[in-house]
Amino acid sequence: MAKHPKHKNRNTKKNSPLPLILVGVGLIVIAVAFVIFTPKAKEAAEAYDPAKVPSSIPGDVNFSAPALTLTDVQGQTVSLTDYRGQWMLVNNWATWCPPCRAEMPELNAYYEAHKDDGFILIGISSGDTKTQIEDFMQEYGITFPMWQDPTSKSLNAFRMEYLPSSFVIDPSGTVRLAWTGAISLQTLEEYVTPLLEN
Repeated sequence: MAKHPKHKNRNTKKNSPLPLILVGVGLIVIAVAFVIFTPKAKEAAEAYDPAKVPSSIPGDVNFSAPALTLTDVQGQTVSLTDYRGQWMLVNNWATWCPPCRAEMPELNAYYEAHKDDGFILIGISSGDTKTQIEDFMQEYGITFPMWQDPTSKSLNAFRMEYLPSSFVIDPSGTVRLAWTGAISLQTLEEYVTPLLEN
């Protein structure tokens, strides 16, 4: 489970070279971090074996799903309300988040097993670019819909700051289950499937 990064503005004095120096140093640090940590994030995700780590356990909740509208990777405007009448699993994730990457095959397997049961799984990528999302989907063979969320509107709407986080929404638009952290296919079958069968 990873906390989503937040950005803060800093005030600087006018007519001072210090801000430019700090910006230059900051850009160098970001570039180095990208080179160092991007491969490490992938390695960490590949080393993260859901079978060896306890699966997150969904908790029962009862609140109205937010009226969230975003853009999918095809560039279409989409909303959670478009799927009223179906069971939904909304998964907030990001490409840099190791447990998010690790649970994706489990989520995709569950989606493929239940997509004909009046069920939809929606991945909402927090802060990633369209290219990053598409590359990830191709690499991992993801078949469920992916939405772009460059400003983390979904995390704010669900009042959540950790990734991955997931919510199961019933056909009436009520959130029935919620959890943070990676989940296994076995746990999804245990907790989500009985809802789909009712």
